[in-house]
Amino acid sequence: MRAKLARASFEYGVITLATLLLVVGVYFFKFPNNFSFGGVTGIAVVLSAMSKASASSYTFIINMVLLAFGFLFLGKSFGAKTVYVSILTSVGLSALEKLFPMSAPLTTEPVLELIFAIFLPALSAAILFNIGASGGGTDIIAMILKKYTSVPIGTALFLVDCVIVISSCFVFDIQTGLFSLTGLLAKSLVIDNVIESINRCKVFLIVCDDPDPICEFIYQDLKRSATVYKAHGAFTHNQKMIIMSVMKRGQAVQLRNFVKRYQPGSFIAIVNSSEIIGKGFRGLN
Repeated sequence: MRAKLARASFEYGVITLATLLLVVGVYFFKFPNNFSFGGVTGIAVVLSAMSKASASSYTFIINMVLLAFGFLFLGKSFGAKTVYVSILTSVGLSALEKLFPMSAPLTTEPVLELIFAIFLPALSAAILFNIGASGGGTDIIAMILKKYTSVPIGTALFLVDCVIVISSCFVFDIQTGLFSLTGLLAKSLVIDNVIESINRCKVFLIVCDDPDPICEFIYQDLKRSATVYKAHGAFTHNQKMIIMSVMKRGQAVQLRNFVKRYQPGSFIAIVNSSEIIGKGFRGLN
């Protein structure tokens, strides 16, 4: 019970941090510059320019409406984490609007602000994805489409984003529209790269004569496991042993240094992997 509570506390702590990154990126860098890429907040930017209500207010309203649709169409399958992120995002933006009212961008450098408007929400989305949470907003629409239709979700959401970006060209100006288009294209790339970076592990293939000391170091000091199999050199035909092991980057440095120190004649191949599934890493679910 305590383990589950500790795990849940950790997860929601990470989710809270990720959501706050999203809120800061959107409020301080996206809203003041009228960057309209990215789901609900993008819609809110366009709507706020066409009325007297703020983008934060529209974000709150749209998120609450989408939550209602989520409960209506998805029922119990509607995740608690999604609800938490949606509410925290909406409340956070509204709170910042009260605490730090902004009538203009923070700087006179729109490119610099675009970078932060892309990177902070993208980092947030990657963290949420990595912990199995959803950012809410248009993700709720995706869940509903997935359950009730055969419409390609990715294509549908991308087309919606494109419509929002194109509309910003008419509501604001061409420059804002182009900035928004750049943000739309760059955000997905940043998210993918951040997710890969978070999950990145090192796969070791060590060709050696005596695998026992290395294996002992792996499972005693690094608390990892390894697979050992026999091989022979294609040129020399000498018998060799190959150790395969997977570990985090910090552990990889320790193993590399150990092998270089105690078995300098070994051959080491180290490969990056962004997706390891199995015990000690990511589960199948």
